[in-house]
Amino acid sequence: MQAIEITQPGKPEVLVATQRPDPVPKPGELLIAVTASGVNRPDVLQRKGLYPMPPGVSDLPGLEIAGTVAGGAAADLAAAGLKIGDRVCALVAGGGYAQLCVAPAGQCLPVPKGLSDIEAAALPETFFTVWQNVFQNARLRRGETLLVQGGSSGIGVTAIHLAKAFGVTVIVTAGSDEKCAACVAQGADHAINYKTQDFVAEVKRLTHGRGVDVVLDMVAGDYLPREVQCMADDGRIAIIAVQGGTQATLDVGAVLRKRLAIIGSTLRPRSIDYKTVIARELREQVWPLIEAGKVKPVIHAVFPAVQAAQAHALMESSVHVGKIVLDWSKA
Repeated sequence: MQAIEITQPGKPEVLVATQRPDPVPKPGELLIAVTASGVNRPDVLQRKGLYPMPPGVSDLPGLEIAGTVAGGAAADLAAAGLKIGDRVCALVAGGGYAQLCVAPAGQCLPVPKGLSDIEAAALPETFFTVWQNVFQNARLRRGETLLVQGGSSGIGVTAIHLAKAFGVTVIVTAGSDEKCAACVAQGADHAINYKTQDFVAEVKRLTHGRGVDVVLDMVAGDYLPREVQCMADDGRIAIIAVQGGTQATLDVGAVLRKRLAIIGSTLRPRSIDYKTVIARELREQVWPLIEAGKVKPVIHAVFPAVQAAQAHALMESSVHVGKIVLDWSKA
């Protein structure tokens, strides 16, 4: 099969097309003929040598795919409610930048009706991540207010769509007026340009001093103490990345007085059973919203798979709004 490998840690040009042996599904896995692969920031970190794959996982990058079921044991197909030839999208721990990929059966989901494979490939990583962190861990509920740091990213746009679908007020931060306008166009109630505005002051103004109930934080670092200032009583901060650094100095007194919960989480190393639960909840609660047109993936750009380096360069530029996808039909 054709695949995209990381020849050595480095800049985007270390991603090159190669030939690899076809993977063989183990018990509990399905073989997927990949037509599209989502590009995510963890792929960039892996390319730089900063995000090693878990033991036993393919060294090829790629955490989400869409395509058709090409193989697997009858029992595993039956358990997943799938058959050979079905269109699926799947969350994988690695190996997604390839024409064939194995995926745990429980992490394979049918492509929602009305979506292309390109659109479906943009679902798993962001939807699993947002569902786990915002709805499971941080327990976001109807009528609450969510602050999303980095609202124009793939994660951010997904959080906007899901939160609005569940009756939540959404405030986002973004790095330009154009990105702020794009987030509002995607459904955000308010957007704050963090380069020209103090997001703490703006959150307090927009919430009339109350603060927000949940923060989805991809920055950490010196954002964390400022987020504590933004919180309503009994608020929850879900940290999913540390783009701003791993160190922070907190007013722990404010954490105590407001009864705050600060939750850290990574998804890639979690068990298949854990991710299967998320997949089941997405299929039951979110897939109907996608099929009804109330939630949708937002695609910024599609590249032929052999142009993975260009796709990574675009992601690192941070000018995109929504997802970047590799198309294997043009490989």
